[in-house]
Amino acid sequence: MHSYYEATVERPLRPELTGQLGANVCVVGGGLAGLSTALGLAERGVRDVVVVEAKQVGYGASGRNGGFVFGGYSLDCADLLRILGPARARELYALTIDAVDLMRARIQRYAIACDATDAGVILANWFDDPSRLDSQRRLMKDAFDVEWEPLGAAELSARLKTTRYHGGLFERNAFHFHPLKYVLGVARAAEAAGVRIVEQSPVTSLRRQGAGFAVDTAHGTVDARHVVMAGGGYARNVYRRVERAVLPIATYVMATEPLGARLADAIDCPSAVYDTRFAFDYYRPLPDTRILWGGRISILEREPEVIARLLRRDLLKVYPQLRDVRIEHAWGGLMSYARHKMPQIGQSADGVWYAVGFGGHGMAPTTVSGELLAAAIAGERPVPDAFASFGLTHTFGALGLAAAQLTYTAMQTRDALADRPRRPD
Repeated sequence: MHSYYEATVERPLRPELTGQLGANVCVVGGGLAGLSTALGLAERGVRDVVVVEAKQVGYGASGRNGGFVFGGYSLDCADLLRILGPARARELYALTIDAVDLMRARIQRYAIACDATDAGVILANWFDDPSRLDSQRRLMKDAFDVEWEPLGAAELSARLKTTRYHGGLFERNAFHFHPLKYVLGVARAAEAAGVRIVEQSPVTSLRRQGAGFAVDTAHGTVDARHVVMAGGGYARNVYRRVERAVLPIATYVMATEPLGARLADAIDCPSAVYDTRFAFDYYRPLPDTRILWGGRISILEREPEVIARLLRRDLLKVYPQLRDVRIEHAWGGLMSYARHKMPQIGQSADGVWYAVGFGGHGMAPTTVSGELLAAAIAGERPVPDAFASFGLTHTFGALGLAAAQLTYTAMQTRDALADRPRRPD
């Protein structure tokens, strides 16, 4: 089984980097963070931008994720507020709302056919505890001036045919899409604006050279005034200062066979859905009547057959009426997580720009990073000071991965205990 996304796109052939190439800006990483930076630079009139990708555009998390586009970061909004205070927390959250709008605008401007479904996102309450939703709704309204609409249990069950949920919240200003089609569309738009993209060119070293940098691959070198590190969880042995600050965490996704009219027997609305557990499910109906279902995080990259078995079990806990449905695609991918759960966007003391750490809530924040870095490199405005509170914090390698797995397991146990009164089995 392969990724549903890869099975439903056509890719252009792009060259490998060979020989010596000069650039104003060299972006390392052809995911959404790197490509958004490149397109943002081109839109600002910056020329001689090169994107160097180790595999193919969108190979990593940008082309493997759930396809949700909505405001916020992986860090809970309550924690963002506690750490930064009201003004700066609101500033950073507003950037993600602006990014949602920018992504909509780019889909229109560049005619990106990415199956965009502008139908909002539902936060479904797994627990029989209305305070979980009430407190979240009040926080978003009072601190961020964002209205999440309440959905009563009866109203929610009319949309989602399951007894698992106890009401929900509806975030109207959100959409979902085919992320790989979008990333490939951004790449095409960047190339049309003059950006050069090379693929199958893993970077072997990054070194200071005069007033700029040399970015080496097996068969070529880019001499650049600026370098942007945007390799996410897949960057290895290129720039230690950034790589040691993120944990490569795996997550899993699957897609069912097309369900036709049966889709409405489980999901009778076009919205994307996730739930209130720490270890939550996330899923959405696809235009061809499949269900795309994701969940779980792990330090292990698993085979598709194992992923399909694990996620099928999660699907049937919510929708047992789909017991005979076939799983046609299953895949995993690595997200880059920081210890503080916020993206790391800025410039190191040695002059290297970076945009990493988007794991778990990445589509809008990656677009934020592209806009912020493009604006900073173009001399338009600096990266907001608030991001300095979430710097390149060391994750301690294998120890950090073990700690992340223990944290996830502990939170799964907490969720199970909280659910026990309702589900004694």
